[in-house]
This record gives sequence, C-alpha cells and structure tokens, in this order.
Amino acid sequence: MKKVLITGRNSYIGNKLATWLALWPEEYQVDKVSLQTDKWQDIDWSGYDSIIHVAGIAHNSSNKSLENLYYSVNRDLTVQVASKAKKEGVRHFVYMSSMIVFGTDQAAIRQDTVPKPDNFYGDSKLQAERELERLESEDFRVAYVRPPMIYGHESKGNYPRLSKLAKVTPLFPDYDNRRSMLHVDNLSEFLRLVIDNHDRGYYHPQNIDYVTTTDLVKEIAKISNHRIGVTKLFNPLIKSMMGINVVNKVFGDLYYEQAMSEYHTNYNVRGFSESVRETELG
Repeated sequence: MKKVLITGRNSYIGNKLATWLALWPEEYQVDKVSLQTDKWQDIDWSGYDSIIHVAGIAHNSSNKSLENLYYSVNRDLTVQVASKAKKEGVRHFVYMSSMIVFGTDQAAIRQDTVPKPDNFYGDSKLQAERELERLESEDFRVAYVRPPMIYGHESKGNYPRLSKLAKVTPLFPDYDNRRSMLHVDNLSEFLRLVIDNHDRGYYHPQNIDYVTTTDLVKEIAKISNHRIGVTKLFNPLIKSMMGINVVNKVFGDLYYEQAMSEYHTNYNVRGFSESVRETELG
C-alpha cells in the first residue's frame, strides 16, 4: 500500500488524480491537504511515500500587480512544501510544472530546447524547478512534470472557450497546425506510474497524437450533434495575423517532439475521440 499526499484540496488535477488512484483501493491510500492556511505545517508527513505537489497558480496573467503572488505561490511555497517533505523523511516528490517554462513563442519544443520563460508565470515555475534541484538527494527523489494543455470533463482554460464556439459556429477555418495536448486521465495514469516507480527527472507527457484546432472543433461539433463546415478561405488572413496572441493560441503550433514524451510503459489510456467525448459528456 502506497501512501500518497496531494497538495491542493481543490485542485482540478489533484482531484482527478485522487479519483483515478481510487480505482486501485488496495494499492493506494490518498490524502489531500490544503495549503491556503498555515495549518499544513503542523501535519506530520513522515508516513507518506510520495507527495504530488499540484497546488499553485496555473493561469497566465500579464497583470503586474500579481507578479509577487506568482513567485510567492509557485516558487516559494513549493520550496517550503518540499523542504518539509524532505525533513520528515518523504523520499519522493512530484512537482507539477508546465510547458510554459519554454516560453510562449516556441512552436516546436525538442530535446535540446532550453527553457526560456517570457512571463512571470513561466519564470516562477522554472525558478521552483531550480530550487528543487538543490534539495534533491539519493533519499529525496524529485520528478518534474511539464504537461502541455490539460483538458477533461469540467476542465478550465482554453478548451471550454473553444468548445462553446464549436457548438454554435456554422463555419470554422480549415487550418493546419500542430498542438500537444494531454487528457487528464492520461496525465493521471502517467502520474500513477511515476508514483509506482519513484521516478526522478524531467518529464513531458502528452497524448499519442498531435491535434489540429480544426480537427478538435469538428470532433466537438460531431459529439454535440452540431453541423459545422470548414473552409480554407480565411487561411491567408490567419497567417498574416500570427503575431497576435489570441490567433497564436488558437491556430499556432505548440508541441513537444514525440521522443520527449516516451515512457517505458504506455500511459495513454484514452485516444483522441474518446478523450473529447469524455470531456464533453463526462
């Protein structure tokens, strides 16, 4: 029986992981702890095999007034949690980082791509990684997980906005792009394997197949019984507007090369169509 502690009582990823691990009740005991007050500092963690640190601020913001908060939560709090875990004899720490550490201007991220964040969200995540590296030892193994866009039933972020559009628009651009995505069940299975193996190092999990925004919109419309047409008519305009942030988010390329996401055990439990159906219908 492995004892697992998830930081972030109301975390989407944390709650999904807890539900996933509950499928093996004889193998995992899962607890969750809130970090919103200081009460967590008085809890004894010495009996846990792994701590999964998912608590943090997970959305981009350009609001300078929030900059200190990002570093306080994503970097400083992470170091405090990891230091307590190490001091109390926890041997395995899993840090939920992000693809954002590579910056927002990257299109293809490869094995030799150097992290280069260009906002304080990405920089706070990268600085947390660097601080955790200082804490690592043979008795304190750290796994750094840098997922791309995560989606699933009741997920937040860009997917729900695209889903709403896909269900009402009669026409959508037929534009060829390449995106790495990760369904939350595939992430949960990946984290389960990392827990089992007490893995350390940097990981970049993603779905087996890249996704084009057009294919995603068509799949959502199909599941929602909404008739939609696609056209290449707008492609020249889209190409000319690629410097605009919102256009890049929808139609730009952003992907890990597949070799970065290989793991010795398959963690992709849901394919593309099944994952979109689960996301839309639950």
